[in-house]
Amino acid sequence: MSLFYVKLMQSVIVFFALLSFASLANRPEFEVELKNHLFYPAEIEIPANTKVKLVIYNRDTTPEEFDSFDLNREKVIFPQKKSVIFIGPLPPGRYKFFGEFNPNSAQGTIIVVPKKSAIDTNIETLALAYNASLAANSLLLKEVLHVN
Repeated sequence: MSLFYVKLMQSVIVFFALLSFASLANRPEFEVELKNHLFYPAEIEIPANTKVKLVIYNRDTTPEEFDSFDLNREKVIFPQKKSVIFIGPLPPGRYKFFGEFNPNSAQGTIIVVPKKSAIDTNIETLALAYNASLAANSLLLKEVLHVN
């Protein structure tokens, strides 16, 4: 097998490796703060049919339990600490959550919207990875042609 084909195969492998790392890095992450027994923001929009990472910071001096019957999630968050909850993938809709220790004040909603903007983001990521691969292949081709 010629050097050209070996180098071409190496760049194809690098392209797919970059593509897989890009998809891992693109997991959406959303942050919520709990202050004075209130969630900020009280409403969060997330993309439909996508697993997301929800990071909750408890800025209060007392513990709170993030609870949601709609999401089937509950987790105690200690004072001045943060906690991570993964939710989804979910169909479009509204999903209520609340603080179990302060249910009258600590309330919020996750609004799941169609994934139009998330698709655009993935297309941009693929285009960047493809352009990087083209640039690598171009340099490789110049190197191979120069060697021969």
